[in-house]
Amino acid sequence: MAQAAIELIGINKSFGAVRANRDINLEIARGTIHGIVGENGAGKSTLMSILYGFYQADSGEIRVGGQPASIKTPNDAIALGIGMVHQHFMLVDNFSVLENVILGAESDALLKKSIAKARSELERLEREYGLEVDPDAIIEELPVGLQQRVEILKALYRGAEILILDEPTGVLTPAEADHLFRILRQLKDQGKTVVLITHKLREIMAITDTVSVMRQGTMVATRETAKTTVEELAELMVGRRVLLRVEKGEAEAGGVKLAVKNLTVKDTRGVTMVDDISFDISAGEIVGIAGVAGNGQSELLEAISGIRRAVSGSVMLDGKPIDLTGAADPGELRDRGLAHVPEDRHHVGLVLAFEENENSILGYHDDPRYLKGPFLNIDAIRNDAKDKIAKYDIRPADCRLKTANFSGGNQQKIVLAREMEQDPGVLIVGQPTRGVDVGAIEFIHKRLIAMRDQGKAVLVVSVELDEIRSLSDRILVMFAGRIVGERGPEATEGELGLLMAGVEQQEAAQ
Repeated sequence: MAQAAIELIGINKSFGAVRANRDINLEIARGTIHGIVGENGAGKSTLMSILYGFYQADSGEIRVGGQPASIKTPNDAIALGIGMVHQHFMLVDNFSVLENVILGAESDALLKKSIAKARSELERLEREYGLEVDPDAIIEELPVGLQQRVEILKALYRGAEILILDEPTGVLTPAEADHLFRILRQLKDQGKTVVLITHKLREIMAITDTVSVMRQGTMVATRETAKTTVEELAELMVGRRVLLRVEKGEAEAGGVKLAVKNLTVKDTRGVTMVDDISFDISAGEIVGIAGVAGNGQSELLEAISGIRRAVSGSVMLDGKPIDLTGAADPGELRDRGLAHVPEDRHHVGLVLAFEENENSILGYHDDPRYLKGPFLNIDAIRNDAKDKIAKYDIRPADCRLKTANFSGGNQQKIVLAREMEQDPGVLIVGQPTRGVDVGAIEFIHKRLIAMRDQGKAVLVVSVELDEIRSLSDRILVMFAGRIVGERGPEATEGELGLLMAGVEQQEAAQ
């Protein structure tokens, strides 16, 4: 067996009464790609945060290259050759690639030597690892796939021999994900050690040498990837058998519930993000929108839900017009039976400082069910929240807990429970399972199918092609603000990936 690059021995970490890591033992062999999987709240991000110096363990030992290591800050981790690529990139948008790479690693006050050194080093790293990117490009002008390369270059520039990647493919097209995997294999071939945190089990099977499974803060298993299966990993993660495919019957579409015609939306800079789009959704069907993040999907959902004003076009809800260019607001649309699960649950869907029960009625707080005269009925709100917690398996089952203290998957369930339990006629959902583990994915998919079968119209936007293909009765593909193709759920990942990359519809069908 290869020498261990990292050894974690007896790691414990608690946050108040919550034990995030319990006696964790983990050994990661040098020169391998090691996957770590687990449900939301299983403790995997906490464990990697301890390794990278964001948190300190309450007890236990870390060894790097066989030697005991004290890692109290990320600078300590970097000095030991550990780099981390975060799920949400840590880049300065209006800086160049070169400026982002040297930020925090400058060697002179006037930066002339730092920039010259970085430019030369970047050229070497690009040649060695296939990480081509224009060093003078401005970050905000780069697609997300290239921004991710900049994050990897930052870590390598600082001498990383061990690279931790947290959910690295969440914003990538299939082609970009394949290219990332080629880069990771090259890093491995050059002797680097890669630790991959992901909830996508098929990626684990495709790229890793070894995979470790965490559940409820403990390390329950480590397997050679070649000797395990997706089904076994899912069962180890959740503690029961998990249905990995969406089971649904044929859609029984009724009348049109939502009709969008010639809709155009601009962002705050005046750039057209939704360009003359038309489509409709019928009762009893799920329409999925596939596309790489940043191609207008967010602005489309925000316009339909009343958050963002449209420039032109018309939208009909149950045959009656919505004025999206001026007067419409989210509250009015909720009253008319349109519910919205936003893509960004932290900034739009939740107030993280609020208790769970407060978030469970957010936007519906003037409903008579939650009022006692002119005041909120706190007992009714908390009882309602407890019912939703039980029905949606929200963990921990504490309606008084601050929402910031729930895992990402459970935060998503809080938003879904709030919107679905209003029994809307139309539900629009952005990234329904972003950052969500396999057990919660199964639950969310079942709920969406159940809504469809109850005659609701459901619009789903997701960057996950497997999800779009599994859930949707019809698939629309967006690129550069326009719908560039419509396909059925039988469309292949390659066909949809080409459309997402801007290949013309006729070419993608060939």
